[in-house]
Amino acid sequence: MSNILWQREYSVQTIASPEFAWAYMTDVAHWDDPPAQFRLEGPFTTGGHGVTEVPGQPSRFWRLQDVRPIERYTIDVALDRAALRFEWRFSSIAETHTCLSQCITLEGENAAAYLTDVQQAFASNLELGIKKIATTLDRAYSHSRLER
Repeated sequence: MSNILWQREYSVQTIASPEFAWAYMTDVAHWDDPPAQFRLEGPFTTGGHGVTEVPGQPSRFWRLQDVRPIERYTIDVALDRAALRFEWRFSSIAETHTCLSQCITLEGENAAAYLTDVQQAFASNLELGIKKIATTLDRAYSHSRLER
């Protein structure tokens, strides 16, 4: 699919190693975006799929694409003649820290039908959301280091 209609990206640094960040972020039990609940059906590999459930809304089914351990993965939500994609990238910083990036893309011939909803949901929340994830990662990583 092409025809990108809307895209936003934000990056943040975390003290977590890329390996820790990857393990944490690919465990859907750690995905915390109330009131949404996430479920993965099968392994976290390319072609894997899951569902997001929000009370009062239809279930949203998604598929994992371009899963490259400790590097990147994309969550692809198929819409009617459009797609909403969430690409996560993990870049090593000085071999001990991670730059965590998320790029959200709305594309496809019918993307305009979803533009307002996508903008309302993500335009002003992306930076805050990824900063919250980095803070949670930092805490979890620090805690794991103390347990050693």
